Amino acid sequence: MAVVAKPNHNQTKTVVEEEAPLDGDVLESVLSKLHLIHLLPACHVSKSWHRAVSSTLRFSNRVKPWLVIHTQTTRFPYVVSSRAYDPASHVWLDVERSLAKSISTLRSSHSTLLYMLSPSKFAFSLDAFHIEWSHAKTPPLVWRTDPIVAVVGHRVVVAGGACDYEDDPLAVEMYDVKAGTWDTCDSMPAIFKDSAASTWLSVAAEGSRMYVTEKCSSVTYSFDPESKTWFGPYDLRTTPTVFSSLIGFFNGGLVLGGIVGEAEDVKGVKLWEVKMGDYESLELGEMIGDMPEMMVEKLKGESYYEPSISMSCMGGLVCFHNASDPSELILCEVEKGGCRWSSVRNDVVNDGTRLQRMVVTWADVGLPELQKAVQVGALKIV
Repeated sequence: MAVVAKPNHNQTKTVVEEEAPLDGDVLESVLSKLHLIHLLPACHVSKSWHRAVSSTLRFSNRVKPWLVIHTQTTRFPYVVSSRAYDPASHVWLDVERSLAKSISTLRSSHSTLLYMLSPSKFAFSLDAFHIEWSHAKTPPLVWRTDPIVAVVGHRVVVAGGACDYEDDPLAVEMYDVKAGTWDTCDSMPAIFKDSAASTWLSVAAEGSRMYVTEKCSSVTYSFDPESKTWFGPYDLRTTPTVFSSLIGFFNGGLVLGGIVGEAEDVKGVKLWEVKMGDYESLELGEMIGDMPEMMVEKLKGESYYEPSISMSCMGGLVCFHNASDPSELILCEVEKGGCRWSSVRNDVVNDGTRLQRMVVTWADVGLPELQKAVQVGALKIV
């Protein structure tokens, strides 16, 4: 709208341009074209813009889980560094925070849990960028070196991985986050006696159950923390060519990732759905994805060591990475008509981090998580 000021005899004619305000449906239409990372500054323009951003995010399909890659030095003081990747905007960001003092090796489990466990201490973190850490009030009951760990409700389940001199290598204990106490449970099924460690087992958790799969045989059990009882076995064997099976929750359902070939010669990676009739029924479903050959070669990398492939999931995204050569991250996203595969150059890998321990987690990042991370100085968005 043009507003014309009438000049007097001492003034020349001036024209002041006043722009129409950007609001309502027009504003939301503009904001809907932006990714989450670019919406944060818009929240601070005005209250109406903040409402528009919130409204846009409720109906946006452009918000995706973030990957957070952590590295830990192998010598004292075992410094941890992290970088976050937004698959929607393809942006990498440094995560700056005062991480819990390293008490042992940094580990992850079922895609979102980050933890450190020693004979005398246990610390874990579940928030998106792992800014906040919880510490067990008392030490674990069993000395473990390589257990499986999962958060189910308000309990942290720690199973297997016991030291050789412990009486029960299949021992299971739970830490009640609310009560701050440890409790013992039924031991793991005897079939896991020779494989009761995270090296040989894949774990997934959601709702009120934890699921454990032996990688080499696909034999699967579920665990109910409420009754402290194991259920199974369930046979999730796929094809004879699959030598390693991995599980995770994908779009609210359980999926199985099968590594095809041999340990020293990976030929392919496939994804199957797992039908969950009820808590006591698991059955292998249809294959939903087959990694393209070019992606398989990127995943294998150029390391002389045998590939050590892991799978992590959140929402509608699955990430495969190779601990032996983590230079490439392979993502799978289910879309109408099938899976869309893509590769992401791991921005964390360089000459300084290549020999460090690397841990991959997913983060459910929305506007509140992003705002909190910026407020505490964990993220800097310009």
